[in-house]
Amino acid sequence: MSKVATARVEVEDVEIDLLLDGLYRFYGFDFRDYSRASIKRRILELMRAEKLETVSAFQNRLLHDPACLDRLLLGLSVHATAMFRDPSFYLTFRSKVVPMLRTYPTVQIWIAGCSTGEEVYSLAILLQEERLYEKCRIYATDISQAVLRRARDGIFPLAAMRDYTSNYHQAGGANEFSDYYTAQYDSVIFKSALKNNVVFSEHNLATDGSFNEFQVILCRNVMIYFNKDLQARVHNLLYDSLSMFGVFGLGNKESLKFTPRAALYEHLSERDKLYRKVM
Repeated sequence: MSKVATARVEVEDVEIDLLLDGLYRFYGFDFRDYSRASIKRRILELMRAEKLETVSAFQNRLLHDPACLDRLLLGLSVHATAMFRDPSFYLTFRSKVVPMLRTYPTVQIWIAGCSTGEEVYSLAILLQEERLYEKCRIYATDISQAVLRRARDGIFPLAAMRDYTSNYHQAGGANEFSDYYTAQYDSVIFKSALKNNVVFSEHNLATDGSFNEFQVILCRNVMIYFNKDLQARVHNLLYDSLSMFGVFGLGNKESLKFTPRAALYEHLSERDKLYRKVM
């Protein structure tokens, strides 16, 4: 890399530090402990989408244009999700977690980093089929209001339903998946009854605290975008929010190993990243 290119990268890194600091100080959104490579790549992509030449110009727009902030939060949130993603996770949830949930008079569930809601509707369907939904309350949270609006609407592309239907049946679904939605042109709308016991709410894992005690917490494929310090903070937060003998679920590329609370859980399924708090 030439000296000019190296200098440009160094300036860009300083500008990104200033942008992230400005976001935190002005809006309270803290992305400073997200994976550096991931956050830098996304910021540069968003900067180009805004047709701006420098990160400093992007920061200026962010601090003066709330609509630009909404676009940034939408772009920085992780939306790689699907209905019944990793079907074996849901099979294991049915076989090992559902029997535990039957023993509780009420069940509080937190889906942290719910993105556009695919996991929320998947779990609601599973709980309905297991005749547990009526005693459950699902708290679905994300950092972005724009993402939460999409999740709350429950509208998804019709083209995705073939794959989602396959996932659903692999996950132990015994009904017609189409029973849960209505098709309209090139989209589908999921039945409103699936949202009756769901609370969609803004929550920032990087800065916000615990807000309830839960029997189940799912935080799947979220922390892979955090650095080690933020991962440790979030693991502590989720542990403190989980009731004794509550169930914790991670994504298939994540693990409790080397986390600050690893020894305080037992493994329900290491393959499917389901754990139970025992200490």
